[in-house]
Amino acid sequence: MEAALEALVPWLIFLLFLVIILALSVRVVSEYERGVIFRLGRLVGAKGPGIFFLIPFIDRMVKMDLRVVTMDVPAQEVITRDNVTVRVNAVIYFRVVDPQAAVVKVLDHIRATSQISQTTLRNVLGQSELDELLANREKLNDVIQDIIDKQTDPWGIKVSTVEIKEVELPETMRRSMAAQAEAERERRAKIIHAQGEFEASTKLAQAADIIAKEPVTLQLRYLQTLTEIASERNSTVIFPIPIDLISMFMKGFIKDK
Repeated sequence: MEAALEALVPWLIFLLFLVIILALSVRVVSEYERGVIFRLGRLVGAKGPGIFFLIPFIDRMVKMDLRVVTMDVPAQEVITRDNVTVRVNAVIYFRVVDPQAAVVKVLDHIRATSQISQTTLRNVLGQSELDELLANREKLNDVIQDIIDKQTDPWGIKVSTVEIKEVELPETMRRSMAAQAEAERERRAKIIHAQGEFEASTKLAQAADIIAKEPVTLQLRYLQTLTEIASERNSTVIFPIPIDLISMFMKGFIKDK
């Protein structure tokens, strides 16, 4: 019995060693990943997705995620071209398109992208005026995205979108902009009121010209006003009758006789 157990010990050790070797050799890479293989320190290539085998103690694999990364750029103090200090933050969407370059050419591609994004955000917005920053964000987003994408392209990274999220203004600047907006609204209201007065006076002048050419229109307007007042029965109104109107009816009465 003891002899049989002693005979099994080498086989058990061999099986254990074989299991360890298989555990070190088998690698599974998901659909959204790639495995960058190094053999004795030399780049072999990127593999995946699926299952494959490595040579234990000789091959080394670094997994690289190919999904889109959403990264917040911390708020940056920016002095605009017109000397206004603002705090601006942004969000960047990027992904790895070349896993070999992302592993070999940069130590930490996420941190490197974050740093280049912060410096680019400060540089681009520092060359813009405050009005442009507030009114033309889409244009600035495109400029920042293009610059960051060119900087990260050698690292195998594609920057797809950059969005400026929030622009925080100093309190004094917010009060000044509110006062400016209020003054602008008052100016527009006065212009609209003046335009209304001008149009009304123009129409009145045209009406006066028509009445001057056709006196009968004045009499018709008089009768219309009299009808409108008569419809109100809650008071007694003494309404003067123009002499011209009476004389017109008297002439007609004399002709009939």
